[in-house]
Amino acid sequence: MEKRVYFDHAATTAVRKEVLEAMTPYFSEVYGNASSLHSDGRTAFLAVEQAREQLASLIGASPGEVYFTSGGTESDNMALKGTGIVSKRKHIICSPIEHPAVLYTAKALERQGRSLTIVSVDSKGIVNPEEIRKAITPDTFIVSVMMANNEIGSIQPISEISKITKEAGVLLHTDAVQVVGNYPVSVNELGCDLLSLSAHKFYGPKGIGAIYIRKGTPMVAFMDGGEHEHGKRSGTYNTPGIVGLGKAAELAKEELADRVKHVTSLRNFLIQGIMNIPEVILNGSQNHRLPGNVHFSIRYVEGESLLLRLDDEGFSVSTGSACSSHSLKISHVLQAIGLEAVDAQGSIRLSLGADNTEEEVKAFLSIFPNVVKELRDISPLYKKGH
Repeated sequence: MEKRVYFDHAATTAVRKEVLEAMTPYFSEVYGNASSLHSDGRTAFLAVEQAREQLASLIGASPGEVYFTSGGTESDNMALKGTGIVSKRKHIICSPIEHPAVLYTAKALERQGRSLTIVSVDSKGIVNPEEIRKAITPDTFIVSVMMANNEIGSIQPISEISKITKEAGVLLHTDAVQVVGNYPVSVNELGCDLLSLSAHKFYGPKGIGAIYIRKGTPMVAFMDGGEHEHGKRSGTYNTPGIVGLGKAAELAKEELADRVKHVTSLRNFLIQGIMNIPEVILNGSQNHRLPGNVHFSIRYVEGESLLLRLDDEGFSVSTGSACSSHSLKISHVLQAIGLEAVDAQGSIRLSLGADNTEEEVKAFLSIFPNVVKELRDISPLYKKGH
């Protein structure tokens, strides 16, 4: 194709035109500090509060339960550290396929004297809620299980897990960064106490996110500073970013059903086409999967080589998570689902967005088998296996 095709929406998305238009005045026209009491500050404050309402409406929360952050990583840190500071209990539970923002935070807390249990997942990357039940002890203060995995797209049974945590009097956090704006989210149906999200995953700006904190959840700020966000998160409001997040949330709520239907159709078409190639492995759950996620291991081919060849052909894809794309280590997610190292090295992730088309998918499927064949023809592993 003459035009480049972007199949990496799980890494980030383009800022929607409507979002940019909503943000623009708050850079140089309505530039007052939202914490200031003068009229310029009050105007900015009203814009922040409108965005809070827009986001709360998308996830089924009360506006007073939404707190703005710099993004998913900060929200994840806030969830574990902010609750850990006030809890007398010391035990954390999470899954092995969490984003590093959760895993590394949990391990950092472990080094500081907390205890950590990492439960297993099955071959599709799904947590068994009973594993959570068995792992909970009287000393557990929080369970953190992501709503959907950023690499293989598997959706977790959060509502089932929440029944177990509620029964045990334990907090439940879910990293929903990949989900909010791309798949239905209701915090009350999920039953979670804390939920992380990030604007740039659903056509909003980078550098702005939020955390949902259920009313009554014991938490304090983990960063010292002023009294912004009711004392939960200090720092001058990123008013343009917050306005952008709010507008992206408003658009997502209006368009969600159509987005899910469109992207799911493209995903299924793409999976079906790739499955026609011999010796490929679909990673993640086929039935409980993010609408736009396609993750395969192409046997006898190196993922980096696939990515570069596809880039030459005009397709932007990923070999896994963008957060670790410069690392040559095998993905911890693929290790956790039991994938052989040689197959994990041949993994590729395509993540579709609302702006992708059937024409683009067809164009990809027209060149992909030949790309795989070319790379297999020069692969010593392929020659050895055949």
